[in-house]
Amino acid sequence: MDLVEGYLHRLGLPHPGAPSVDALHTLHAAHVERIAYEVIDIHLDRPTSIDRHASADRFVRRHRGGYCYHLNGGFSLLLENLGYAVRWHRAAVQTAAYSEPPGPDLANHLALTVSGLPSDECPDGVWLVDAGLGDALHHPVPLRAGTYRQGPFSYRLRPSEVEAGGWRLDHDPRGSFVGMDMRMSATATVADFAARHHHMSTSPESSFVRTFCVQRRDAGGVDMLTGCVYKRHAPDPVESRTLDDPVDWFAVLADVFHLPLTDLSATDRTRLWSGVLAKHQEWLAVRSST
Repeated sequence: MDLVEGYLHRLGLPHPGAPSVDALHTLHAAHVERIAYEVIDIHLDRPTSIDRHASADRFVRRHRGGYCYHLNGGFSLLLENLGYAVRWHRAAVQTAAYSEPPGPDLANHLALTVSGLPSDECPDGVWLVDAGLGDALHHPVPLRAGTYRQGPFSYRLRPSEVEAGGWRLDHDPRGSFVGMDMRMSATATVADFAARHHHMSTSPESSFVRTFCVQRRDAGGVDMLTGCVYKRHAPDPVESRTLDDPVDWFAVLADVFHLPLTDLSATDRTRLWSGVLAKHQEWLAVRSST
């Protein structure tokens, strides 16, 4: 099975044919629905490669997900093999930890654009394509200023205030982060993200190291597993339940997030669950003392 065939099988799609706006939207939606945003290997103390061929193999052979470097890296490889004109961009996600946008020099996010696909909605044919924002975009959006509604959530795209010539995506107020700024002046490479990837996957200060998280976007909302707490944002009210039994926890990973974790041994699964449960109990203790 070659790369394209295996990847499309993972997405549950037939070959989409020649590049088109409709096909790009279908590919993007399938990617965020079936390949989850996840940090499982970080919680097993296992380093990961952000080489895009390694990321594609991760999705296809191991039936896993990843975070932005993996998700958008692998997706860019698929799109290129299908004939799309894809460009990498150095970018930065502003979380609640930042009172101001940190700017693309931080490089905590890899963003993508696809060009050459004009439509009535996007006359110049350039689209923001981002399968690596967790609970954000379900479909690509035109790279032009405006507000875009996707299911229950709205996003605003505008010129960046911290990056000359760059763009800013403001997340829906109910989202897990504030916004994302991306650089347009130079095409990014893997080297632009290597240092931040190491920090995000190993530093005790990293939110990925501190907190287990999995996210999956679909047309109706977002599924999130944070530690032992599963939430469905679709959009209000938010469904929430605590999974304090490993059987239930692993079942949600498999059934909701398409992560059967068949690549993990029984010992790996026990270690993963024990670590997540311990951090969940620490969180409960802190919450009860405040």
